[in-house]
Amino acid sequence: MTILIIVELLALGLVAGFLAGLLGIGGGMLLVPFLTVILSQLGVAAGLAVKMAIATSMATILFTSLSSVRAHHAHGAVRWPLVRGMAPGIVAGGLAAGAGVFALVKGQALALVFALFVGFSATQMLLDRRPAPSRQMPGLAGQATVGGGIGFLSGLVGAGGGFVSVPFMAWCNVPIHQAVATSAALGFPIALANTTGYIIGGWGYAGTPPGSFGFLYLPALVVIASASMLMAPRGARTAHAMNVRQLKRVFAVLLFGLAAYMGGKGLGWV
Repeated sequence: MTILIIVELLALGLVAGFLAGLLGIGGGMLLVPFLTVILSQLGVAAGLAVKMAIATSMATILFTSLSSVRAHHAHGAVRWPLVRGMAPGIVAGGLAAGAGVFALVKGQALALVFALFVGFSATQMLLDRRPAPSRQMPGLAGQATVGGGIGFLSGLVGAGGGFVSVPFMAWCNVPIHQAVATSAALGFPIALANTTGYIIGGWGYAGTPPGSFGFLYLPALVVIASASMLMAPRGARTAHAMNVRQLKRVFAVLLFGLAAYMGGKGLGWV
């Protein structure tokens, strides 16, 4: 890697870490588009670049989730019973996506899936519809099922699951600050399951650059993770200083921008 690319990765890690703490999204939705560009600059084929960007961004969540959840836990915002209820499904769904489906789907198709789900989540946040007062999170079986869906979708698009779990928990009347904090805690099992799957599914894959481990690009992972762990706690503290409406609007605007870029990537417009 050149010095310029290392600087780009450091800057990306700082921003991604802050947003991981602020919004509970793991930073993956920010990392994927930019990592796709950087890997393309290194000569990686377009479809493979998307896959490697998704895998590498997911692996960074192993580090940012631990860093950000500590700050959220200090505010008493993490709903640990929900984490325990959803984690088994998340692990199963993540392994199924990362080790199986991910390796078979074309990179352009993954970019479109990313754009559609992120755009849907952004719309739900921006509309800020109030859920029915009686609606609550489902029981343990329902939480495991929802977790399976979140883990599977996260594995396909390389995000920590916050783009689904935060709107879902808010829809179930979990306060937004608790939803963000709990999503940050869910990021670790999501990242662990999917990263394991990406290594298995990408082992021996043709065309990966030197320094790759399955679909992971280790040099980028090391640089981004080092920077993002510094900023994740700052993002978490900022989240607890903002009001609910501000937090939702920031979340929605970010998601719309990322959905537009990856949609264009999937359609070959950018």
